[in-house]
Amino acid sequence: MAKNNELVRFENCKILRNGAIETDDYLYVRNGKIQDQMKLYFDEKIEPDKRIDCKGALLSAGLLDVQVNGGFGIDFSFNESNVEEGLNMVANGILQFGVTGFCPTLVSSHPDTYRKVLPRMGETTGAINLGIHLEGPFINADKVGAHAKGHLRNLSRGMNSVLETYGNLDNVKIMTIAPEVDGALETIKSLTQSGIVVSIGHSTANLSTAEEAVKNGATLITHLFNAMPPFHHRDPGILGLLTSENICNKPIYFGLINDGCHTDPAAVRIAYRVNYDGLVLVTDAISAAGLEEGNHRIGDLEINIRDNCAYIMGTNTLCGSILPLNKCVNLFDQFNQCGKVKAIEAATLHPARVLGISDRKGTLNAGADADITFFDQQNLDVLSTWIAGSCVYSKRDDVYEIIVD
Repeated sequence: MAKNNELVRFENCKILRNGAIETDDYLYVRNGKIQDQMKLYFDEKIEPDKRIDCKGALLSAGLLDVQVNGGFGIDFSFNESNVEEGLNMVANGILQFGVTGFCPTLVSSHPDTYRKVLPRMGETTGAINLGIHLEGPFINADKVGAHAKGHLRNLSRGMNSVLETYGNLDNVKIMTIAPEVDGALETIKSLTQSGIVVSIGHSTANLSTAEEAVKNGATLITHLFNAMPPFHHRDPGILGLLTSENICNKPIYFGLINDGCHTDPAAVRIAYRVNYDGLVLVTDAISAAGLEEGNHRIGDLEINIRDNCAYIMGTNTLCGSILPLNKCVNLFDQFNQCGKVKAIEAATLHPARVLGISDRKGTLNAGADADITFFDQQNLDVLSTWIAGSCVYSKRDDVYEIIVD
């Protein structure tokens, strides 16, 4: 761990920065922040206190996952007695996948569950809690997926309905809402004004309603293609937002589960070619993520894991993913032949923009947090993960350090 004011130089590496992979360059870190190399050279004129030999790795900003339901046997929606320990178990487990920040996600639940769980889902050890993602219960009963219909609610009383359901919203960052639910549009406006990112999902909304949601402040679509009607040429529905000219030039982002199960590679290519700038890779990871194939539980449901996919027991209904985010990034490059830069930025810079934190997360620019993932340049395997300039996971026995006398 670096000491206060200690200047650390990462060398012998390639650096993904400013939309390109830089070679023959250094990355400087001090007090957990990326430093401006030119200012160090010309203003401070100092040498580093410590040098880190990266052994040829590709360095990128740490991966960010805005939809994580759980993992390693932990389900955030059904873990009332073990909230902090379960949250930290997942936060530490996903470090091996290069993830430095995530949004723990709760599916539609009873109000009592929210009141017991949400206030306790605060700071984490391991990957940083970027804020809770509440996926439901204000969603459409015709597109529940793995959500329990008995927990669904409407927004007829606007923000009062929200507060009666969730209670404290202090730790909440994203809320998935079906915009056609009674009272949704006005509630979306109020939520965005309070700093919560509203995502459209689990919905049968037509394009006009989806556009109104965006005009009222929604900026994200929850797992594009999944839990929404398929494309129709007369009314493309939510999918039409990717090319809509009626949303007043407002940005629209969309989560994409690129695990080879939820979305066919051809659909992934369509999304990439139509609106890459809005594309955000997510895992939608469930409690069985990180576990072996077989039978498990997600909330009240029995699930079966086979062929790297999770299904509701006895059906072909998908109920979340088990593929790690770094593998989703690798698949994205394979499916689109888009190169490592675009694949990685879809899981770093783009989610940071969704959350409004791209000045400090999702980038290795000067002033950003020194949250770094070391990748093998050939296959994007994660070699090590760093948070605030300190190594928190390493595939190697050493942690690359060379002490300068």
